[in-house]
Amino acid sequence: MINNKKILAVMPAYNAEKTLKKTYEEIDKQFVDDILVVDDASKDNTVTLAANLGLTTIVHQRNLGYGGNQKTCHRYALKTEANIIVMLHPDYQYTPKLIPALVCPIAYDVYDIMLGSRILRNSALKGGTPLYKYISNRILTSIQNILIGTKLSEFHTGYRAFSREVIENLPLEENSDDFIFDNQMILQAHFSGYRIGELSCPTLYFKEASSINFFRSIKYGLGCLLNSLLFIFANLRIFKINIFNSRGRKLGENRFQK
Repeated sequence: MINNKKILAVMPAYNAEKTLKKTYEEIDKQFVDDILVVDDASKDNTVTLAANLGLTTIVHQRNLGYGGNQKTCHRYALKTEANIIVMLHPDYQYTPKLIPALVCPIAYDVYDIMLGSRILRNSALKGGTPLYKYISNRILTSIQNILIGTKLSEFHTGYRAFSREVIENLPLEENSDDFIFDNQMILQAHFSGYRIGELSCPTLYFKEASSINFFRSIKYGLGCLLNSLLFIFANLRIFKINIFNSRGRKLGENRFQK
């Protein structure tokens, strides 16, 4: 707990057998009250390892995608008494040692969302991120900042913390089940007026760390630009866009409930 706020760390896992244990061991248990692993139909021994570590584990019988995995993570979070939810990838790209620093601004009501930025202090390149990925990140982030009126150093980090209110109120069921889920969530949060802060976060890029290939990266980049344009249309009230609609489906709601 931090400032009497319960902290839940959720780890969306896919073939994370080689890095899960190391990631788990670096989580400071005096600050984190519960840890969840959601396995997205891994082909390795991720589930067995999570069980051996004594972690609460949810297993998808078929692969639902990165965004689909996160939806399961957040649905579970809302069933607990967690006040703050930390999204930590079990591939060890991001250090778990920063969890206390990441959640403190939320626990003390300074921000509603905190992002672990790989761009601040040039930690991405120092951590081995390929140059083309770094350049793509910078270009996409700059364009999105201009389009939606933010000044974030990075839109594409997977290391994030949210207040419970954010998870409850954003229409996350409307989001994609693919990698674009992360970007959509930040756009939704800004659209809804939530306060977003950033923290410099070192990163490691290595063989066992998860990544998307070049062609999926292109698809992801185009998706970011499309969703930024949809943000503008919704903000100008030109069209009603489900992912930016306060009446859009919240987690656990099906399409027939509205």
